[in-house]
Amino acid sequence: MPMRIFENYQRGINLGGWISQPLAYDSEHYDTFITEDDIKDIAEMGFDHIRLPVDYDIIQNDDETFIESGIKHIDDCISWATKYNLHMILDLHKTAGYVFDDQESSSSFFTDIRLQDRFVNLWISLAARYGKYEDMLAFELLNEIVDSNVAKQWNTLAKRCILAIRKQAPTIKILLGGVQSNSVNAIKLLDPPIDENIVFNFHCYEPMIFTHQAAYWVKGMPPELKIAYPQTAEEMEKETRKIDAFCPSPLFEINAVGQPFFEVLFGEAIRYAEKYDVPLYCGEFGVIALADPNDALVWFTDITAIFKKYGIGYAMWNYKNKDFGLVDDFISVKDTLVKKII
Repeated sequence: MPMRIFENYQRGINLGGWISQPLAYDSEHYDTFITEDDIKDIAEMGFDHIRLPVDYDIIQNDDETFIESGIKHIDDCISWATKYNLHMILDLHKTAGYVFDDQESSSSFFTDIRLQDRFVNLWISLAARYGKYEDMLAFELLNEIVDSNVAKQWNTLAKRCILAIRKQAPTIKILLGGVQSNSVNAIKLLDPPIDENIVFNFHCYEPMIFTHQAAYWVKGMPPELKIAYPQTAEEMEKETRKIDAFCPSPLFEINAVGQPFFEVLFGEAIRYAEKYDVPLYCGEFGVIALADPNDALVWFTDITAIFKKYGIGYAMWNYKNKDFGLVDDFISVKDTLVKKII
């Protein structure tokens, strides 16, 4: 039985860096980083949806009321997306007590009921405000649960949150990702869906040594590292050993390159999604602009070919900035890249 399709969410792009991980926490940034013209541009390029990452502290006060000057940017984005016939995913990128890129400060999230209550309450408020847009909007519970040891706790909390959302938005699509930083290999650790409007979600930047080469935020990454694509698993493992934080990866056991690599990598998740008749979606994939742009084009061609073969919806990281930007970091190959991923 073929995997069910996430209709209207097949070719998307992220708006990272706007109201999540912004360069500046001020109105000038929020009012100018993404405007209606950007949403129009995305639609004209041929994308069918946008993924909007949101940090809780930009939209929520300490007393759990909305910050109207922050939440209005979600309102605006929904309005613009509707105007230009785009669908939209509202992604809670960071919540109180949990930040995917700061695990030290997030260690208590899965044991502190007060933080979990606040997470669920935020989604109740968001569902009450935005549930009426279910014909063009989907909810993504939380970005990148890093710790592989909290799969059971995450399943329990996610179910609680979904049931709370359902009281406000009974049939809106809800995206649920796994542990290991939303790894495709963690899809199998998700509980079976509690209703027909759940979508399994993952991120893919594999092979990381290529897509994040010379990335300053990766611990132990040599700043001068240059890696070509494609390469064999043996070659990738050799290059990965140059990173101070090297650890063995099951990816090195995949004896394939190019499109066959991604077909093997996604295979288990595809079979799991087919088993439970759940759509599968990749909410982030991309290549750092420090990579050779022609190699990046080959990588995008390979991964999207497998997405399309199996009906996996996807959203490129990122529309602009964040070292992965389509319209600035990859401006030299932008038009060609758009043709590859649309």
